[in-house]
Amino acid sequence: MKQLLDLDTFAKTLMDKSYNGYFHTEGAYPDKIKASISRFLEACKNGTDKPLYSDSLSLRTYLEWNSEDKPKVECHMWVKYEDGKFDVQKMEIKRTNRYGHLMKKSELKNLTTGSVPTVKEALAQVSNKPKQQLSSRKKGFKIR
Repeated sequence: MKQLLDLDTFAKTLMDKSYNGYFHTEGAYPDKIKASISRFLEACKNGTDKPLYSDSLSLRTYLEWNSEDKPKVECHMWVKYEDGKFDVQKMEIKRTNRYGHLMKKSELKNLTTGSVPTVKEALAQVSNKPKQQLSSRKKGFKIR
């Protein structure tokens, strides 16, 4: 069974996995993860905003950004939200070129906050670097 986490634990778990950049919660409220979610929830409480879906939130961040004219990697998380508790459900990682055209994409489903990959692992999923190939020649001794 998936365990929902309070905002402090949720934010700390993701920050421990190096998700320490700026996030957008439901397409707005740019800030560090905890502050972004808090600002969104405050806006909901005041009646100035509301979630797109009643049981989940959308979080977006860049995992890699070097400049406008270089490829970038964006991460989109769908987070279950229930009674002030949070848990990542699914995640999409996209590498796009400088014009925004998709170069590589990875989708992860049936996640929990604990099973979310680290930023380094997420970047590796959409990396353009070829995997090292092992030599087909076996090394070792031959018995004759």
